[in-house]
Amino acid sequence: MGDILAMLFNTTVFAAAFRMATPLIFAALGGILSERSGVVNIALEGMMLTGSFTAMFVTYHTGMPWVGVLGAMAAGGLIGLLLAIFCVRYRANQVVTGTAINIFAGGLTVFLLRHFFQVAGTSPAVTVIPDITLPVLSKIPWLDRILGRQNPLVYLALVAVFVVHVVIYKTPWGLRLRAVGEHPQAADTVGINVFRMRYTAVILSGALAGLGGTYLSIAHLSRFSEGMTAGRGFIALAAVIFGKWTPLGALGACLFFGYGDALQMRLQDIGIPTQFMNMLPYVLTMVALAGFIGRAVGPKAAGQPYIKG
Repeated sequence: MGDILAMLFNTTVFAAAFRMATPLIFAALGGILSERSGVVNIALEGMMLTGSFTAMFVTYHTGMPWVGVLGAMAAGGLIGLLLAIFCVRYRANQVVTGTAINIFAGGLTVFLLRHFFQVAGTSPAVTVIPDITLPVLSKIPWLDRILGRQNPLVYLALVAVFVVHVVIYKTPWGLRLRAVGEHPQAADTVGINVFRMRYTAVILSGALAGLGGTYLSIAHLSRFSEGMTAGRGFIALAAVIFGKWTPLGALGACLFFGYGDALQMRLQDIGIPTQFMNMLPYVLTMVALAGFIGRAVGPKAAGQPYIKG
């Protein structure tokens, strides 16, 4: 029993959990911003996939991965703008539109990969964002083996959680965002531009989701592969619900799902079939939602198009 516990709960698994949670954290923060404004963002998966491809593509041609990061955020923001145009301006069904964007992004990245690189499946290798060591954390026992040396995007994700928390709950803009997501008619009557707030929130949502996709192709790996997000956008959406539409709650949910992802890689070493272990992160997602979705209540206006009176 002691050996099993030592295998399940050790600094190696915890460090991997933070790495696996990083793309989920960025996408979940994007989902929170979007849904707090009243737009359900089912398109997180497509935004992540587009960002992942763009990060690889820009890095391949520039040799500078941080430029690839900016490109990925811009690409994700453009997908967010597309979602906002359909859902905010033309009041299309948000779930159907998000699903269509996911399908579109999957086909588009496959087409672009084959068009520009004449390969199917996986792109050429590109320069990656290297890991760094934080002097302060690296001197703290136990914690140094978890967070002392990680990729910069891991640290950026943790910082982003607290930034988004402060923005939502401690700034006038955040107050307007929450008002638009709860009572858009009331917000409109006091002079808040509902459409502008929703456009801004959904575009920011896309940029953050694109940043999450960036981690997959130029930090965790050094290339893009077809469908490499592998449902992480939907897991991030589950983290939004599990975390009750709060940044800190979503962080905890993402770390939980990230731990499941890290654990499945660890358990493969003891002979458990790979196919079964690959299911673990998704099983944990369903279990978490089955246990908490009944108690989680999102913004009242989420999913409802606003018609100005």
